[in-house]
Amino acid sequence: MASARRTQYALYQPVFWAPAPNAEELQKPYFAKLVRDQDVITLVAEDSGTVTGFVIAMITGAPPVYNPGGRTCQIDDFVVAPGRWQSTGTQLLAAALERAADRGAVQAVVVTAHLDADKREALRASGLSIASEWWVTPRLSQRPGVEGS
Repeated sequence: MASARRTQYALYQPVFWAPAPNAEELQKPYFAKLVRDQDVITLVAEDSGTVTGFVIAMITGAPPVYNPGGRTCQIDDFVVAPGRWQSTGTQLLAAALERAADRGAVQAVVVTAHLDADKREALRASGLSIASEWWVTPRLSQRPGVEGS
């Protein structure tokens, strides 16, 4: 599921979301490390023995220049099967946020691609709002006026 998401997101923005050549090899030990971490919440949804989604939520401090009033729940790895964002996605998010609040988080920050309409709608339906956007250049060597372009 994570691999399929990387492929999808790379279509949305091919520089920022470009998968590493060995992404598959790297992901398994990275996820294993997160699952062992006490400041990480890992939840998996399944239906009849088939995984239908997962969320990995890291509990962290806010950057020192911000003061939201407590810890932050950062959700980057959050994927569900197509057509399940309004059910599985919102349920996984609600469960992760409940556990994050129990661990002292006062806010959640969820990463998504700007063109991931189904996930964005599930986030809105769950009461989240946009706080920031990141704008990305093409590869710098491909910009007009840059040597090598």
